[in-house]
Amino acid sequence: MPQDREIAIDVRDAVKRYGTFAALKRISLTIRDNEFFTLLGPSGCGKTTLLRMIAGFEDVTEGAIYLYGEALDTLPPYKRPVNTVFQNYALFPHMNVLENVGFGLEMLGKSKAEARARAGEALEMVQLSQFASRKPSQLSGGQQQRVALARALAPRPRVLLLDEPLSALDLKLRKSMQVELKHLQRETGITFIFVTHDQEEALTMSDRIAVMSEGELQQLGEAREIYERPRNVFVADFIGDTNLMEVTVDKVSGGRAQCHLGGGHSLTCDAVDGVEAGARVHMSLRPERLFLSAQPAEPGSLPGTVRETIYIGTDIATIVDLEDGPQFTVRSSNSTRGNARVFEPGQNVAVNMETGAARLLAD
Repeated sequence: MPQDREIAIDVRDAVKRYGTFAALKRISLTIRDNEFFTLLGPSGCGKTTLLRMIAGFEDVTEGAIYLYGEALDTLPPYKRPVNTVFQNYALFPHMNVLENVGFGLEMLGKSKAEARARAGEALEMVQLSQFASRKPSQLSGGQQQRVALARALAPRPRVLLLDEPLSALDLKLRKSMQVELKHLQRETGITFIFVTHDQEEALTMSDRIAVMSEGELQQLGEAREIYERPRNVFVADFIGDTNLMEVTVDKVSGGRAQCHLGGGHSLTCDAVDGVEAGARVHMSLRPERLFLSAQPAEPGSLPGTVRETIYIGTDIATIVDLEDGPQFTVRSSNSTRGNARVFEPGQNVAVNMETGAARLLAD
């Protein structure tokens, strides 16, 4: 992603307190113009609080937030070039779709003719022009979500805030809307700031992701970086599936660490800054970076016994107990071209891994 884009949002040491409780603890990050940026984390981590501070629904206790170089505390919410799409779409039941989309424009002082024209353009953008005369109760959940999106886009904001807008949709529709939202963001050039607790949703849609926990920023980076190179235990465990285990570092040399897994098993991986021999640290191994073969084990592989095989449709997950060691989950593609061999419970196997599959983590 280009690094020289204009900065849309600049959050500098932002703190939000409610009495003695700190919902946000000195968050600093920048969001670029025309970026699909996601705030990701579990419930209560502070992501929606930060979104509401950008929108102007919450004040900043300490620090500052800048919108295209202008301090937000100088801009009341109605003067910010920002719109929000909420979880509940808040459509007016007595108005038809076109009136719902145009209502905000009229409140901004636009003439009825201009509001109607721009509402029509917004509906065309979300492919709902044919439903302009319907009431919200005559629409599906996905269609209502798109009406709410059109209403937010109609005033042509520079920044669009989306607070878990897909959470009420069923899985198939949610996945479809993820693709539509990403396409819409690219088409309009508007900066999207998206809040979700769904890791797959964040990985699918985002240019960059800020992972948050307990009011703190855990890691900020592109989707691939967050998934492939998690900074700490929380990020590795929260983003996708992983085999997370505590290991002992036996030796560090040339940027590589030899680690003991227990039961006489060891493997070598890239070291992390500051790790020394004798340290107890966590290691992450993604299940899809592992593969199974029949024993006897090849050099560098780990012998074990299949505990359970789980058919997931697209994948097959195999749970393996290492001999006197930890338990691994191995995922293989359910494809004749992939590693789709199914091993039965009780069968002796060897766990092999791709180069770079094992990653030490900073606790």
